[in-house]
Amino acid sequence: MNETFIRQACTDLIVRYAYLNDERRFDELAALFTDDAVLYRPSAPQQGIAGRAAILEAFRKRPLETITFHVTSDILVEVQDGETAQAQSRILLLSAARPLEAGALPSEQKPAVPGVFRDRFRLTPQGWQFAERRGMFWI
Repeated sequence: MNETFIRQACTDLIVRYAYLNDERRFDELAALFTDDAVLYRPSAPQQGIAGRAAILEAFRKRPLETITFHVTSDILVEVQDGETAQAQSRILLLSAARPLEAGALPSEQKPAVPGVFRDRFRLTPQGWQFAERRGMFWI
């Protein structure tokens, strides 16, 4: 498989993760992971969430009153072979309390928090997916 294609597919996963996360489309978000994937959230970098079902359940527990905006940048993908790759990327997390009125600015905005993700990808019958996503805040 073409290395350029693999790099783009893995970059797309990283970007799609941010959009789906912020849009609370958690079923689609969980589908980006292999069945046996492990997710380490930046807010709990030592606690792995193992398995797609557990990852989905963890996202569904996110408080409804919290809104997020993930900015992803500096994505570096290293292709290991035709079926595995790894990457590192930077994030900037913005979060706030959901506004009570549609179109209103969020209240109780929290400071922006920078962080990084280190990812491992695997080619599956469904395409490229996260096998491991390890996040940590840079504070």
